[in-house]
Amino acid sequence: MMASLVARAINLFVYLVTGVRARWLGCGPAATQRVYFANHASHGDFVLVWAVLPAILRLRTRPVAGADYWNRSALRRFIGAKVFHAVLIDRDPQSRTADPVAMMDAALAGGDSLIIFPEGTRNTGEAPLLPLKSGLFHLASRRPDIEYVPVWIENIGRVLPKGMLLPVPLLCSVSFGTPITLAAGETRDQFLARARAAMLSMRPHSTSEASST
Repeated sequence: MMASLVARAINLFVYLVTGVRARWLGCGPAATQRVYFANHASHGDFVLVWAVLPAILRLRTRPVAGADYWNRSALRRFIGAKVFHAVLIDRDPQSRTADPVAMMDAALAGGDSLIIFPEGTRNTGEAPLLPLKSGLFHLASRRPDIEYVPVWIENIGRVLPKGMLLPVPLLCSVSFGTPITLAAGETRDQFLARARAAMLSMRPHSTSEASST
């Protein structure tokens, strides 16, 4: 009951602060099992993606997030585990004891959908998108039957910049593109280039960067 109340409060807070709207450009909200892969500019990124999903989909959609951040306090642990049901990844290769791709694969095997950030870290620079890590390709190789939906989050980096404790009210949007799957014989670099282009193509007022990258 407590987790449900907190989830509703977070959802309301997100809408009040950001006025976030979903832009279903290449697909619609559906109960199909999916991996939503999005750009990463803020700790609030996955909350926006989670918030704009219909309530029935939120129940079975788990964000993949850094264990170091969400295990930092009792409150964060409660929200991460009980509200978002996050798949918590140790981002330090030297200390991790579990394979992140295997953890995501296990969540998919359990019937859940995922929200992931293939850049691997927050993008605080001028480039619209950092190079994508290979984990997205390895997950698609293990689970080629899953729909991989490109997502573009607009403005959240300005709402909650790195180092800021309080959000700045600003309109945000979350755009969902056409699902992609790993093609037969497609290499890692080919798949990641296609995934990157799909993400960039949904930027509001996008330039030709998606096609020239």
